[in-house]
Amino acid sequence: MAKRIVVVVSQGQSAAPGKRQLEEDIVAGLLMEPGIDVVVIPHLYDLKLDGTGILALRGIMGNMIVASWLYERGARWTLDRAGIRGKEGLTTIKPADDDEEENDDENEEPSADDKDRVNDSRDIPNRKIYCLDLRVHPTAQPYIDEVKRIARENSMQLVSLGIGMDLGGQPKPEQLQRFVQPTNDTALGLPQIPLTRIDEEPGRRWYPVIDYSRCTNCMECIDFCLFGVYGVDKVETILVEQPDNCRKGCPACSRVCPENAIIFPQHKTPTIAGASIVAESLKIDLSKLFGAPETGETAEQAAIRERDEQLLLAGRQAVGATVGLPKRHEQAAIQPKDELDSLIDALDNF
Repeated sequence: MAKRIVVVVSQGQSAAPGKRQLEEDIVAGLLMEPGIDVVVIPHLYDLKLDGTGILALRGIMGNMIVASWLYERGARWTLDRAGIRGKEGLTTIKPADDDEEENDDENEEPSADDKDRVNDSRDIPNRKIYCLDLRVHPTAQPYIDEVKRIARENSMQLVSLGIGMDLGGQPKPEQLQRFVQPTNDTALGLPQIPLTRIDEEPGRRWYPVIDYSRCTNCMECIDFCLFGVYGVDKVETILVEQPDNCRKGCPACSRVCPENAIIFPQHKTPTIAGASIVAESLKIDLSKLFGAPETGETAEQAAIRERDEQLLLAGRQAVGATVGLPKRHEQAAIQPKDELDSLIDALDNF
């Protein structure tokens, strides 16, 4: 048993030469590093739960570093949805504007959060997952340096990918194609480079992932979404049950979530895609950030419009504000009852 850490490089959706070069430079820079195994997978967000890529990631038992073209928060909860969980590993790879946000947070008074978050009651494996955003730096060296730093501080007992990997499933042999490159003639007994490339060709996908560190299981998303995307598990916790039912490009449910817990990692708006301003603060009301600045709509107005557009495209009838209104408005001032309210109360009592 060797002390090793696995670095997962998630390729971009496009084959843009600049992105591919950055990915390959990172891989090349880590191949000869002791104690580091490298796994190259297709784009993390596009992988199917029963595909080779996810099966391989589930088989990694110890600490893991995942480098992807996603915000750190978006990548973390995409992994979580696939059953790949661990404690958050802190990284120095941060967008430039994060420093300003951290300074602002230092000047704010801490506030108590008395809400029960779903993640508080979940069983999290005793290992760390570090998520690196490949969009932060244009060159490979900062990522290579960060991986080395993490490997020094958090190396733990792992079974080398070269020895064997428990995939947590029964993939076909041809699903796992291992590409190893000898440093020299293997007949001489020299070591091989621990590199694994996962052969899978997923199509592009669009679906939400849930940040359970923010989610309170209020069920507003399941009430608002009319496409059957959401469901509940055996303990009545909200989950993304039918991800491929989601309408491509529609982020409406993320706008109505009162806890800003729903992420669409591929959305063009940073707050919806998992930007750190949402991840780092439970103290401020971020609902305005989820509106549509280009049209001046509030978050709720934009969500209703987007949902109606998708209903019409699906050949269904628009419902406007008549279905799935956010429950946050239940806390609004109670209006005096009229005759109809009294009649309904009487029927309820009867």
